[in-house]
Amino acid sequence: MKSCPVCQRTFPNDAGFCPADGTQLTAASLAPVAPNAEDPRIGARLCGRYDIRRVVADGGMGRVYEGIDKQNDSRVALKVLHADVAKDEVSLERFKREYEISSMLPHDHIVRVLDFQRDMVSSTWLLVMEFLDGEELRVVLKREKVLPPERLVRMISQVAIGLDGAHERNFIHRDLKPDNLFLCGTREGDIVKLLDFGSVKDKSSSSKKLTVLGTTIGSPYYMAPEQAQGLDTIDRRADVFALGALVYECITGEVPFSGTNGPSILLAILTKDPVPPTVKAAGGRYPVPPAMDEVLEEALAKNQNIRTRSVGELADRIGRAYGLSGDHRLWAQTPQRELARQIAEAMPRVMVPKVAALGVAGDPFAAPPPGGFGGDPMARQGMDQAFRAVREDALALGVPGAKPGWLLPVVVGVVALVVGGAITLGVMLR
Repeated sequence: MKSCPVCQRTFPNDAGFCPADGTQLTAASLAPVAPNAEDPRIGARLCGRYDIRRVVADGGMGRVYEGIDKQNDSRVALKVLHADVAKDEVSLERFKREYEISSMLPHDHIVRVLDFQRDMVSSTWLLVMEFLDGEELRVVLKREKVLPPERLVRMISQVAIGLDGAHERNFIHRDLKPDNLFLCGTREGDIVKLLDFGSVKDKSSSSKKLTVLGTTIGSPYYMAPEQAQGLDTIDRRADVFALGALVYECITGEVPFSGTNGPSILLAILTKDPVPPTVKAAGGRYPVPPAMDEVLEEALAKNQNIRTRSVGELADRIGRAYGLSGDHRLWAQTPQRELARQIAEAMPRVMVPKVAALGVAGDPFAAPPPGGFGGDPMARQGMDQAFRAVREDALALGVPGAKPGWLLPVVVGVVALVVGGAITLGVMLR
């Protein structure tokens, strides 16, 4: 491995200069790390094999370092657990399980966890992972607020590949959020890696039970209703809900359910419907196709039985809302620039409202806009069928375009006569 003598970043042996500061790289063994009075781990070797080079990030569970695994001369990320976390048996078991589960997961779009052990000299526990260059989605959203459609489609498609692979092995992530999606930038676009399977729910028969019934795990902003209630019946559709909430935020710049604290957020998830994304993002940087309202409405359905069935299906529906052909496995590998071109070509078509596309603007028999009827897809389906039936009847009567200027007053008049007759009959029978 090579290292930058200025910033202590590490690189493969074929690298020449540090992209962060332009310094010429040298062999890591020839660029020793100076001791740090504030953090004695810097420059130290843990577990007899991991050389600590620099601090990468701090979190609630531990501090993350960049290091070198001297056994195989590879670049690694090391999360050293905080002392209070290491004392908690449940937390410690979750980190151990994340390491154990990693060997059973596909790793095209899931971070690889390499080791979990205790350094006997410092008595600290460390989780060792492959090192990733890039940034969390949370950082991107904080800076950009929203994502362009092509970047969103490519990202969600890759997330779906990783999650569907985990779901096939009966693992439910349970903590999807922007902090746990890591974007590694390339010339073709982002390569996404899912982080933190420490909160995973193992639905297999041999799974260990670490959660007490009635407790909740996950970030409240992205938590499915059944998960918010602490039910033990959650399945892959809980991850569908979380991914739907994450997509909503990437499109509108805001989470679909908000509150002043955890309980108020969970109450909103259980009792409220989000504002349709076309309304929330109106006038924003990127246009939102009308079809996206229905896509996210079903992904965020409170009843998991009518929710979108899988993350792969959700990714497919998102791409098609933007007018793309194919499926998420194709879009995950398509260069972002090519996705942008295809979406730009489809935009004039996908941005046409449903009623305008039917040529019935102002038609009293036209279907209502997405999100109507209280956000209930079953109610909307029934009303759509009713409107179509009425429209077909109008066409059968030979009404041009099913937009008669005289029919609406006649219908209103007939309804008035019926209601008036009912009232008169009621009075006479008293």
